[in-house]
Amino acid sequence: MVRCVQLRSPLLVTVVPMLVALCALLAACGTSSASFSKPGVINAVGAENEYANVLAQIGGAYVHVSSILNNPNTDPHSFEASPSVAEEVSQAQLIVQNGIGYDTFMDKIESASPNAHRRVIVAQHVLGVPNGTANPHLWYSPATMPAVAKAMASALSALAPSHAAYFQARLTSFDASLQPWLRAIAAFKTAHPDTAVATTEPVADYLLEAMGTKNLTPFVFQADVMNGVDPAPEDITLVNGLLVAHRVKVFCYNQQVVDSLTGSIRQNARSAGIPIVGVYETMPTPGYDYQRWMLAEVAAISAAVSHGTSTEHL
Repeated sequence: MVRCVQLRSPLLVTVVPMLVALCALLAACGTSSASFSKPGVINAVGAENEYANVLAQIGGAYVHVSSILNNPNTDPHSFEASPSVAEEVSQAQLIVQNGIGYDTFMDKIESASPNAHRRVIVAQHVLGVPNGTANPHLWYSPATMPAVAKAMASALSALAPSHAAYFQARLTSFDASLQPWLRAIAAFKTAHPDTAVATTEPVADYLLEAMGTKNLTPFVFQADVMNGVDPAPEDITLVNGLLVAHRVKVFCYNQQVVDSLTGSIRQNARSAGIPIVGVYETMPTPGYDYQRWMLAEVAAISAAVSHGTSTEHL
């Protein structure tokens, strides 16, 4: 996943200096000649495509949304911001990002193109999550998007007061559309209490926790993999032992970060007959919106536990 800032500088290391210079130039010279949307439509940016997708659902016809991290086939570690990203951010009237060090590169680009009228929603701040929180994958928590979507509707209403009722109606529809996912989580928790699982990283840990599972993978191992640190040999042995000894019902594997270690552990899961479920940091496209993606992850975990079915790719 994208590195946690408290242990290792994340995507920030790939935001080349030219972007800062470009943003400063745009701020100094103005950007009114370039337009990413039609007149009367709010320019908005979601740092991750899951936030951009929800923002588009709330904003509808009155918002033009761009996403920065949006390719599930690309390792987020290798993300490189382009000059077009800097321009999009410089023109955005509303930005939604995750926080907790996951997308610090956005802060740098925003600082390089200051805009007193720009509104920035940070999921971490909406939820009141402390800076030192170890797992930054907030969008997997059932509590996150309803709160962030509400903040989106509020910000959009402030930017376009004449459309406030429209945004509120779409927020109501969005909240209702989350119910199948929430019911699936509750059903799994009732049917399979305390199901033992293993993971490579804490990508889906918030969801697994909501489903009532017990993640037997030591968090120190998950954090090491997440932050590009070589796990201790004893932790690697422990994780492989969970699979070989069939102590877990499912192995959740980050499909966007593949290296020799995680690949070998995945192969050990296959050899042991432990069903594998692929989890993603950015929303798979096409064919998914946020709620369908989350529901698909729950369905895949349910199929793994109930029928031993692997779903390595959504």
